[in-house]
Amino acid sequence: MKDLAKIYLVGFMGSGKSTLGKQLANKLDMGFLDLDSFIEEREGKTVQELFDQHGEVYFREVEKKALQTIIEKKESLVVALGGGTPCFHDNMEMINQSGISVYLKYNSGILAARLKNAKIERPLIKDKSEVELLSFIESKLDEREQFYCQSHITLEGDNIKSKDVMDLLEKMV
Repeated sequence: MKDLAKIYLVGFMGSGKSTLGKQLANKLDMGFLDLDSFIEEREGKTVQELFDQHGEVYFREVEKKALQTIIEKKESLVVALGGGTPCFHDNMEMINQSGISVYLKYNSGILAARLKNAKIERPLIKDKSEVELLSFIESKLDEREQFYCQSHITLEGDNIKSKDVMDLLEKMV
């Protein structure tokens, strides 16, 4: 496989972007970067604190600037994006122009099952019951799908593996 500059993993929270991204980066001998972790390091605050103290609008501005910084890096990277990253500003356009985007697509039921025990560290779902969580996911997926579907590759399933991404990348390059 020829050198890839950047691979961006796109999808809803709980779709495994960070876990899969680390595995993929290891297999491709590339660096790995989680956008939310990058933001937390730069800002000296967690994503939750940024949301709580400054609100979502502020966070999305910080996120856009962090994305631009990552895009400008001259190294090959697998980047796990935040679930909302592609949906704001012209982020999805920038992502697609600077690398290969891969949408990890799961249905709302699978995502709810994956997220029900991870609500504390997820600012958008932290106070939701299981019923509210499923409804929230369905609503957000409806809003975000138009952005996610702009990805170069869509992988849909109930347990996407790094090998699945590798197989599709090999067909593209």
